[in-house]
Amino acid sequence: MSSPVRIPADVDRDDRILGPLTARQVLILAGTGLVVYAAWTLLREVVPVAVFGAVAIPIGVTAVVLALGQRDGLSLDRLALAAIRQRLRPRHQVAAPEGVQPAPAWLTAATNGQPTNSEVSPAALRLPAEAVTDTGVIDLGGDGLAVVAVASTVNFALRTVGEQEALVAGFGRYLHSLTAPIQVLVRTQRLDLTGQIGELHARAGALPHPALEAAAREHADYLGQLGEQTELLRRQVLLILREPLANAAPDSLGGPGPLAVLSSLTPRKRRRDRDIEVSAAARRAAEARLERRLSEAVELLAPAGIVLAPLDAGQATAVLASACNPDTFLPASAELAGADDVITTAESSDPDDELTNRNAFDNSQDEDDWDYDDEPNDDDFDDRRRWR
Repeated sequence: MSSPVRIPADVDRDDRILGPLTARQVLILAGTGLVVYAAWTLLREVVPVAVFGAVAIPIGVTAVVLALGQRDGLSLDRLALAAIRQRLRPRHQVAAPEGVQPAPAWLTAATNGQPTNSEVSPAALRLPAEAVTDTGVIDLGGDGLAVVAVASTVNFALRTVGEQEALVAGFGRYLHSLTAPIQVLVRTQRLDLTGQIGELHARAGALPHPALEAAAREHADYLGQLGEQTELLRRQVLLILREPLANAAPDSLGGPGPLAVLSSLTPRKRRRDRDIEVSAAARRAAEARLERRLSEAVELLAPAGIVLAPLDAGQATAVLASACNPDTFLPASAELAGADDVITTAESSDPDDELTNRNAFDNSQDEDDWDYDDEPNDDDFDDRRRWR
């Protein structure tokens, strides 16, 4: 008979193997202690104890601080490694899949308005996502494909106990049906009400009653005050499905084999620095498997009241752009141009203006469209000359 198992809220918390210490902390402290003891064994006959202690004590204190210290939920050793990697990376990176070209002279001559003697050498910018297809599938290069879907939320606290158990059971059925990893991402974004406020002011004058117009303007003023007094936030729940290009061999339960799972966790899966050529057939097969998994998720989460809406190419591009620049008001539904789209000019939102511009362009190109009178006068000639 099965029994419920309590799952901790922080599933990413490291396991404790020695009291309150994790394996990472034990490795740092034990490694530092062994290095200090080996150095003392080799140097104790030639180095005084005071001199060795003056060198060894700061090293030991630094190791303890890095192993036990934390900032924003991250250990200080990980932050130190991240800072070192960031320091060693090039300062100037450009998106150049065809190769990095030499920087222009005006860029190498001055940086931020200040003359410099060192030349700027940009490096290729490597991003996990290489492209977004027309169907909204994110191409991760040799790492496979991914698709992003927006999930609706369910009011769980106001449901009865029976309804809550039904929702948990429905979500559990979807988790039990998984044969590949998924990611549930809850994003918190700043909310900008400028568009709603402007729309209320614009449409208030067209309301049929003065009381409705006054109420609309009052509500617009309330939204403006609300945005000035507090920081408005919105939450978005995203479901990310990822599919490798090579189909892993399933085990007896239908999921990927243990070797495939272990290989997906190894660092060799990070192949962004190498060019991996994969046939088009393998990509089509991976995309078909990804679409099948997405349709299964839609069907299994529907009984729990969760509605999944896959993102199209523009919305997926907007999500990636906002993830690279979190401090922005750009919504996930913003219509952005694709990486290969050529932007010529802004579209006119008024069809009358577009028709007028098109007619003016046609008239300027075709002289036969002019309506000449039988008896032309000087005014008509002057107008035509000014038009040309």
